[in-house]
Amino acid sequence: MKIAALVSGGVDSSVTIPLLKKQGYDPHIFYIRIGMEDEPSFMDCPAEEDIEITTWIAKKYGCKMEVVDLQEEYWATVVKYTIDSVKSGFTPNPDIMCNLLIKFGAFNERYGHEFDRITTGHYATQYETNEGMFLSTAADRVKDQTYFLGQITPEQLTKAMFPIGHLQKKEVRALAEEMKLPSAHRPDSQGICFLGKINYSDFIRKYVGEKPGEIIELETGKVLGEHKGFWFHTIGQRRGLRLGGGPWFVVKKDIEKNIVYVSNGYDPIAQYDDKIWLENLHFLNTKHNYDELSAVKYKIRHQPEFNSGTLIRDEKGIRIVSDNKISGIAPGQYAVVYDTEEKTCIGSGMIAQNPD
Repeated sequence: MKIAALVSGGVDSSVTIPLLKKQGYDPHIFYIRIGMEDEPSFMDCPAEEDIEITTWIAKKYGCKMEVVDLQEEYWATVVKYTIDSVKSGFTPNPDIMCNLLIKFGAFNERYGHEFDRITTGHYATQYETNEGMFLSTAADRVKDQTYFLGQITPEQLTKAMFPIGHLQKKEVRALAEEMKLPSAHRPDSQGICFLGKINYSDFIRKYVGEKPGEIIELETGKVLGEHKGFWFHTIGQRRGLRLGGGPWFVVKKDIEKNIVYVSNGYDPIAQYDDKIWLENLHFLNTKHNYDELSAVKYKIRHQPEFNSGTLIRDEKGIRIVSDNKISGIAPGQYAVVYDTEEKTCIGSGMIAQNPD
């Protein structure tokens, strides 16, 4: 089996190489270069350091290695999607789009014909039945990253491979230390996909700009202050509002009037709802019959905890009715759906505006 191993220089993807070698594979390592080399002020972790670590790993384990430049594809798809989303008042998820359009998308289109599988350092697992491949949760429920894989296609899932999905994060770190990998003590990436440690607000300010508007208390209509653009604020946000007498939570945005509405208190009722409307529902395995799917677990953000609810599809549209009201339902983000056993990641849908 010919394997293309995507390695970023971080500890998780680095450990995939010795694990693959131990299983008898001879992976061909690829480092995907997308970053903002022309914008050094945005970078804390230049690509050169990542490439140096990845090159060291390739030499240590006798693997071929290539640096792949997908910057043009990344900016034409993921970055454009991110900028367009925030301009429209939605909360984007570039990491989900990066997996769909770059790691398992553009890369596969360029090199996929040469390889049987594409491996990454995601915390996820798979299982196969006579209906094909299913995506399932990782052994480490805290690090589980199936949320970020909820939009990949069934074909991409069939070709994907996740060598560390059966391990706990502490086991991955221990293996990296044992193997004396230079990435053993590197902190986990907090950046936007491949872009490095970029401040999200700085990124949006540079490519979208500012548009001052009012911050208004939802319950009273009182003007409390001014924001620099509704796109800097997402539903459920608490920090960065710079208002006294808090805490204040963003609970609503009026895109046309450029108004951000907030509610006061540690747990304002205005930020809770029990309906998550979806634009569509994308299934990771289209061979399985989900017509009768009703009781589900779900996540509306990357977190260890699952929520319980009922999936409803009727003439009104697609929605999850949550067993308990939840906060931070942000249009543009994704609701990722799981089975009630919290094992299989069924698929996902983009959160839509509440029509009520």
